[in-house]
Amino acid sequence: MRTETAQRAGERGSSSRHGPALSQGRTPAPCPLPLLRILLRSLVIALVLAATALPALAIDPMPFTDRAEEVRYQGLLRELRCLQCQNQTLADSDADIARQLRNEVFRMIREGKSDDEIKDFMTARYGDFVLYRPKVGSGTWLLWFGPFVILAGGALALVLHLRKRRAGAATPAATAVRDEEDW
Repeated sequence: MRTETAQRAGERGSSSRHGPALSQGRTPAPCPLPLLRILLRSLVIALVLAATALPALAIDPMPFTDRAEEVRYQGLLRELRCLQCQNQTLADSDADIARQLRNEVFRMIREGKSDDEIKDFMTARYGDFVLYRPKVGSGTWLLWFGPFVILAGGALALVLHLRKRRAGAATPAATAVRDEEDW
């Protein structure tokens, strides 16, 4: 005896919920779709939680006494370069050395040191490289004027090359005239 659902399935042909596998007597493979949905939901939840936790890890809050002190601190961080990243300010860098230097700058501000004293300390300890805009001096002339010297040298080389090329182009025509005169 067949059950009612089996009879209905037989009436519609041999199709069943699991496809031709049951009609041929085989057992269907378990559907991984529910498992994939659970894994996908878990992954999305984990990513959302991680994304919401990252901003809390990005900035170390400093206990400033007033807004002016915070503005001064942020200004100094924008003028000092991260030694590891080399193309980021201390304010932009997430490197450990940048975090340590930020703490050092904060400590020196709390001690009452001026901006120039803090920059002089950092320069004495790490060299002119720590300043994002180093002062023009005997040790930094190449840094400030080197790109202009290289640009001027390239322009001079281009002018000399074009003159030589123009002079070389005029020479074959003159020799062709002389060759015709010899004949």
